[in-house]
Amino acid sequence: MLSYWIKTWIGKGRGMKAQAIVEHFLDRAPWVDRAHTVDRVVYGEAQADFDRCLVTWISSMRALHAAVARGIRLVITHEPTFYNHLDELPTAGAGLEKVEYIRAHGLTIIRNHDGWDRWPQLGMPWAWGRFLGFTTPPVCEGNKGYQHRYDMPPMRFGAFAREVARRCAAIGEPVVQAIGDDETPVSRIGVNTGCASDIAEFQSMGCDCAIVADDGSCYWSGLQRAADSGYPVIRVNHGTCEEPGMPLLADYINANLAGLAAEHFPHGPIFHPVGTPPNQPQKA
Repeated sequence: MLSYWIKTWIGKGRGMKAQAIVEHFLDRAPWVDRAHTVDRVVYGEAQADFDRCLVTWISSMRALHAAVARGIRLVITHEPTFYNHLDELPTAGAGLEKVEYIRAHGLTIIRNHDGWDRWPQLGMPWAWGRFLGFTTPPVCEGNKGYQHRYDMPPMRFGAFAREVARRCAAIGEPVVQAIGDDETPVSRIGVNTGCASDIAEFQSMGCDCAIVADDGSCYWSGLQRAADSGYPVIRVNHGTCEEPGMPLLADYINANLAGLAAEHFPHGPIFHPVGTPPNQPQKA
């Protein structure tokens, strides 16, 4: 936090142009296809100077309100602003109200998705792995670096799932979905974020358990196949598994982009668990 205030003071009157911020990350991300990337100035003034920014997982209305309340005109988001991956401007509905709010308050939105997803050591899967307690580098990577394997001493699946839930509770998701027998020993853990939830890829990497995200896993396909074959899987929310990467992005900006001070705004899941203890499944 101290570095944020120091950079705010030093950066006054200096700042960076929005497009220069985009170029900084693209220049250091050779894995990104510039012709098709979503990493760009999504809305606002590409050539305007900014000395402060709000970094958040998704530019929700809650995040935009926070930026306005703090007098910040630049928001750097990982996920889309306008409810579609390409961030095409909406033509009707609630999206128009969001556009109007952004325009009325003079906000500029930058998307940093393709670059930060695979940024070595700091990007999404690395940050998520460290958040889960894996302190050593991944044993191997798959799916172009989006899926990692970490090895640990053997642990019962049920106990491991509870440990994952305990850690996720700190960022708003106290209950995770566990698929498999609680007594199954696991020690080679597949970790991914977002939509890169290919369970078959984890199995090819030698993982005996996978942690996947809801936006990248389907119950009628991969998850059912895992259940039928007795392969243990833990499923969490997309925002939960990528949230650990966002304060690291803010830290990176504060350390490497002179004149720009970044403040992280936690996203948190947009749902809360409601229900009663489930009935035990009927035996066939």
